[in-house]
Amino acid sequence: MAGVGGKSAAPFSAIKRSLSLRSVLSGGRRGAQEGRLVTRSPQPLRTHRHPAYVCSSCQDSMSETLRTCYAYLNQTSRSFAAVIQALDGELRHAVCIFYLVLRALDTVEDDMSIPPEKKVPLLQDFHTFLYEPEWSFSESREKDRQVLEDFPTISAEFRNLGREYREVISDICRRMGAGMAEFLEKKVSSMKEWDKYCHYVAGLVGVGLSRLFSASQLEDPEVGRDSELANSMGLFLQKTNIIRDYLEDQREGRAFWPKEAWSQFASRLEDLAHPQHLTSALSCLNLLVTDALHHVPDVIAYLSRLRNQSVFNFCAIPQVMAIATLSACYNNPQVFQGVVKIRKGQAVTLMMQATNMAAVQSIIAQYSQEILQKVSGSDPSREKTLHVLSLIREKSLSPAALSSRAHHISPVYVSAAMLLAALSWQYLNATAGQPPGGADMQGH
Repeated sequence: MAGVGGKSAAPFSAIKRSLSLRSVLSGGRRGAQEGRLVTRSPQPLRTHRHPAYVCSSCQDSMSETLRTCYAYLNQTSRSFAAVIQALDGELRHAVCIFYLVLRALDTVEDDMSIPPEKKVPLLQDFHTFLYEPEWSFSESREKDRQVLEDFPTISAEFRNLGREYREVISDICRRMGAGMAEFLEKKVSSMKEWDKYCHYVAGLVGVGLSRLFSASQLEDPEVGRDSELANSMGLFLQKTNIIRDYLEDQREGRAFWPKEAWSQFASRLEDLAHPQHLTSALSCLNLLVTDALHHVPDVIAYLSRLRNQSVFNFCAIPQVMAIATLSACYNNPQVFQGVVKIRKGQAVTLMMQATNMAAVQSIIAQYSQEILQKVSGSDPSREKTLHVLSLIREKSLSPAALSSRAHHISPVYVSAAMLLAALSWQYLNATAGQPPGGADMQGH
């Protein structure tokens, strides 16, 4: 997704990598000119049960328009289509429609053929189209334009949702559209603006998903009310994507690293890719990784509140993938020379393990320790990095976070995790031939 700037965040990035579930929950990417913000469909985790595994009776019970929505979901995000099949009850349909609405919004933002004078009001008013049965948009040239051309099908299923779901989706769509319009031609200069940009493209996805979790009554109201923790879930995924994709973005004429950070080490952002500037490049990289790590204590606090197994898996797996990716990126020259990816086997192992709070805390502690071992005595961000790693260690070893959820773990989570891992392995092998940047950190 290229929207508000564009990279995506899984469950919390799945919806947007920019929109990344941006993502989040896990969509869009970024603008074609330096610093232009674009969205990506935060893409939550990416694999649980593939839609092909959904029972035929479930398919038969769907309306024709709802089946069409799931078809669009498969077309626009195969990975996200897979993961929502593991969500319980009516939450599954609500998240599906949430994704498609934000995908449609992001498609408008991504489309560079739409002039700004037309695009801005479209973005600002998009949430109102949810209640206009006949509204559609046939002028897009984007590959996902079918979600705009057949928006009446999506909006019809939106209006079939319960009021508690409609209110959340409409509100997030309104706020995200306003953010996209604000950052349409704006560069990410300061660290504060970087946070704001990531909030629009991924943090809001986390907020919206959290409110949907609570609206479904699968999670406590507190999960939906605490927008600060939900925002951190999205920001952690989004920042990881942006950090990891430095070279890919440079090659495609996009820039998302905040100027306040890179200008301390180079005259131009692209200079960091030159071998003679490697020391400066690594210093900038480590500064941004340290900034992203500040969200990890919030991630642990958020996950410790979750009670439903399907929601926990949906949220936890992208987060452990993210910290594994940051560990791989930290102080790594390869970020400026090629593509940094976690191994497929490593990814599958994480997916199998990250199904309970104790395992997630252990994984976070493990990768935090790996980063700690790489901290150089001469790195300008050394003290800040050591401080945030100390906070993460304290949180990841906290018995409070563990005990808050331990007795809620489903006894069947192991078999569910094995199924998830098997399907993930199949998907990762299928996408192994994609060009660099073709998959986000969840392997979508």
